[in-house]
Amino acid sequence: MARPGRAREPLLVALLPLLWLAQAGLARAAGSVRLAGGLTLGGLFPVHARGAAGRACGPLKKEQGVHRLEAMLYALDRVNADPELLPGVRLGARLLDTCSRDTYALEQALSFVQALIRGRGDGDEVGLRCPGGVPPLRTAPPERVVAVVGASASSVSIMVANVLRLFAIPQISYASTAPELSDSTRYDFFSRVVPPDSYQAQAMVDIVRALGWNYVSTLASEGNYGESGVEAFVQISREAGGVCIAQSIKIPREPKPGEFNKVIRRLMETPNARGIIIFANEDDIRRVLEAARQANLTGHFLWVGSDSWGAKTSPILSLEDVAVGAITILPKRASIDGFDQYFMTRSLENNRRNIWFAEFWEENFNCKLTRSGTQSDDSTRKCTGEERIGRDSTYEQEGKVQFVIDAVYAIAHALHSMHQALCPGHTGLCPAMEPTDGRTLLQYIRAVRFNGSAGTPVMFNENGDAPGRYDIFQYQATNGSASSGGYQAVGQWAETLRLDVEALQWSGDPHEVPSSLCSLPCGPGERKKMVKGVPCCWHCEACDGYRFQVDEFTCEACPGDMRPTPNHTGCRPTPVVRLSWSSPWAALPLLLAVLGIMATTTVVATFMRHNNTPIVRASGRELSYVLLTGIFLIYAITFLMVAEPGAVVCATRRLFLGLGTTLSYSALLTKTNRIYRIFEQGKRSVTPPPFISPTSQLVITFSLTSLQVVGVIAWLGARPPHSVIDYEEQRTVDPEQARGVLKCDMSDLSLIGCLGYSLLLMVTCTVYAIKARGVPETFNEAKPIGFTMYTTCIIWLAFVPIFFGTAQSAEKIYIQTTTLTVSLSLSASVSLGMLYVPKTYVILFHPEQNVQKRKRSLKATSTVAAPPKGEDAEDHK
Repeated sequence: MARPGRAREPLLVALLPLLWLAQAGLARAAGSVRLAGGLTLGGLFPVHARGAAGRACGPLKKEQGVHRLEAMLYALDRVNADPELLPGVRLGARLLDTCSRDTYALEQALSFVQALIRGRGDGDEVGLRCPGGVPPLRTAPPERVVAVVGASASSVSIMVANVLRLFAIPQISYASTAPELSDSTRYDFFSRVVPPDSYQAQAMVDIVRALGWNYVSTLASEGNYGESGVEAFVQISREAGGVCIAQSIKIPREPKPGEFNKVIRRLMETPNARGIIIFANEDDIRRVLEAARQANLTGHFLWVGSDSWGAKTSPILSLEDVAVGAITILPKRASIDGFDQYFMTRSLENNRRNIWFAEFWEENFNCKLTRSGTQSDDSTRKCTGEERIGRDSTYEQEGKVQFVIDAVYAIAHALHSMHQALCPGHTGLCPAMEPTDGRTLLQYIRAVRFNGSAGTPVMFNENGDAPGRYDIFQYQATNGSASSGGYQAVGQWAETLRLDVEALQWSGDPHEVPSSLCSLPCGPGERKKMVKGVPCCWHCEACDGYRFQVDEFTCEACPGDMRPTPNHTGCRPTPVVRLSWSSPWAALPLLLAVLGIMATTTVVATFMRHNNTPIVRASGRELSYVLLTGIFLIYAITFLMVAEPGAVVCATRRLFLGLGTTLSYSALLTKTNRIYRIFEQGKRSVTPPPFISPTSQLVITFSLTSLQVVGVIAWLGARPPHSVIDYEEQRTVDPEQARGVLKCDMSDLSLIGCLGYSLLLMVTCTVYAIKARGVPETFNEAKPIGFTMYTTCIIWLAFVPIFFGTAQSAEKIYIQTTTLTVSLSLSASVSLGMLYVPKTYVILFHPEQNVQKRKRSLKATSTVAAPPKGEDAEDHK
């Protein structure tokens, strides 16, 4: 082997005193298992538990210690018996007990480098002396260890790896999973056949997300395994997103009384975080479950355990009710039948090479090989040596046996490839492999690829990590009984998760996955308003009014022509309405209009048939026909207001809405003004006033009307009419009641503007009616015109507040249209009823009164009353 570089010389010299002290300690210790061979492999196993009260080692660990150690012996036997693997080379071993303590393991591991340090010279050469100047004890030269299998705990592997790398000794662990060991810059000679906890943490993150959880707490035992596992979980969950950590709690190495009750109280500070990710040793897991039961929280927490929990019964023994539903993860493994046959045939006679096997025998069969003292111990029987494993005791293969065997075979395959490359055609070791260079061997270890003892591929990446393959279990009750339950396989993870959610069972509703959420999901039409600093917590805010849910974080207003769906998750077109022929709102206006048109037609027909009778002639035939035409147009406008808006209908509305009233009130104003002027002129002179002839009256009427016509035509030219859909008119508070209104492009003010000129004429006519109220009764139309105008003014005064007072009503289109058409029809009906219905009644039912009276009034009165052509000679009775 190449000598270590000069940079390491001071460190190696400094280690010499420690080495001799360790060697002396080992001489006093329980010893080690040694197998002779041309190449020696080291092995580190937790044969004993950590000692208490200052003792290095505690009780024997049957499964994790003895099973694993025997697995290495079994693998070495098979390698040495395989003629195709390392032909002519026998693998030896030196197997040590770490006592589950990192400092003790470091002392043990120093024996692996003794041969290398001795190669630097003996103790005298480096000036090493024992107290009193006595030279150190000379012992047999130690074996040169070419590679080490172990250790188990990550903290032990880290401690040992820091020493072995100084001497370029490759190390393969069968159980250490701390992500820290993947750092090839610090642990460049470390490899492992189990996947690191970073893979395990990724699998646990995938499980949490598959269950729909986003708010969990973590619980870790103090030390490399627990802390690095939780750190990997937190980092991966942060990178993946969607999972938040409520609390990260660490269990001290030496927990004080009440420490676990305190842990449970802290977890309950965030009760919504029911999912607990736990990277802890078996003892800590058990004490956490006990504390949860004491707090009466059985069934509240949803445990997700790492491989330290796995499918073991010891952490949950007598605590099965608290563990029901727990999901655990374990590196994918298989039971090795060959090892079972090997181990169950071990006895005190055929297994003398394992110096701890006698202690295992006593522990396994609850007996004693020898009795101490003279007093008999009746509580423990004496071992007979005829006991058999699996027959006289329970036996179940420990879970890491497969990985111990794979670690041994990985080194064997690497040595075989190295031997073929460096010693081609040579049986046994050649000078190129004596000593074996650790750096070269490491390259061959990282390049191995073979099917392991369970048939799965064994390989390493550039960091020395094995691929991640896990089985996923859940502890489930059987027939409602937790104590008789067991672990059931529910999925696998190999880069991606395959979880059989239907196979999961939970307390409460067995098939409904319980929640572990900071906030419940928002309902349809609600957005998430995030809590600052906690990305998994939010408040739900409704997308109210005309807003809809764009995504889970955003609400936006629907476009103007749309309204939100009932659940506010989208927009839909707003229904369009108009005043239709079948609407109840149109019934009264249409009825009044039809009756009015019929009455007007009757009056016109009667007047035309009796055109030359005294009553018709006395009414002023020309202006009467103009006035009746205006009344007819007023009634007819109702049909235009109900008709479906379009360009033609809207243009006709503009033209005729004010034309009928303008024509009517222009004629009434002309007639009232004529009567007033005649009366006033008669007071001062017998000369009739100007412009009182029928022709003059028509010119005045049409002149007044032309202003309305010209204004409307100019409006039509400036802004051509068209129909619009007004979505603001009925945009109610409740979107369900919103409607778009199909109407002409006329605002309320422009509509009133159409009637404004007519109202001005009406007011002016009313003023003249008031002035003419004192005319003699012989002017039979003065007072009816006055009553007509008074009543009309009252109708329109009532119309204004109704029309504008309903501007914000949801029924605006109906109320305003109905109010306008009814007001128009009423005003027309007043004019028709007061001015022409009585005359028509006389003409039709009392024709005897429709004759010219021979009696004449006073000459002055006759002169004033008679028109120049005699057309209105019957204006008076």
